[in-house]
Amino acid sequence: MSRLDLVRAAIFQTLSTVLEIGKVHDRERYLREEQKFRALYIHTLPDGRLQLRGWWFRRTATEERSINIARTVNVDTWAVRGYMALDDDAGSELVFDGLIEAFRDAVRLDPTFGGVCTQGPLGDGDNTDGVQVVDTGPVTFCGVLCHSALLQLRTWSYL
Repeated sequence: MSRLDLVRAAIFQTLSTVLEIGKVHDRERYLREEQKFRALYIHTLPDGRLQLRGWWFRRTATEERSINIARTVNVDTWAVRGYMALDDDAGSELVFDGLIEAFRDAVRLDPTFGGVCTQGPLGDGDNTDGVQVVDTGPVTFCGVLCHSALLQLRTWSYL
C-alpha cells in the first residue's frame, strides 16, 4: 500500500467511526443513473427510516517540501464533502452540524490518524490545524434538497 493509500484509508476509518455519519466513500462517486447514484448515499436511520446522508473525500493538492538533504515531507490537502437531506421540522441543520463537529473532534483526538502521518508544524505559513469548515449551505443533490458541507484538512508524511 502506498503512503497516500494509507492516509486515505485512515481518513476513511476516522470519518466512518462518527456515529450516524451516513455512507462514507473514499473518493467522489459518479453514476449516470440518478437512482443508482442516490442509492450510494442512502443511510438507514436507527428508527428504520431511509435518509440521503453521505460523505466523500479526495486529495486536492500535494506539496513536497525538502526539509534538509536527508528529509522530505509531503503535505496533502484533502477536501471532505458531506450531504444530508434537509428536514426543517426535525432541525436537520443542527444534526448535520453535530456530525461535522464529531468528525472534527475525532481528528483533533488523533491528528496523526493512528500514526499514519505526523502533525504539521504550526509555523508553516498556514497556521491551521485539524479540520477546517470551508463552506456549508443548502444544495440539491440527487434531486433532494440537502445540507452540504465542504471541509478541509492537511496531512503531513515524511518520506
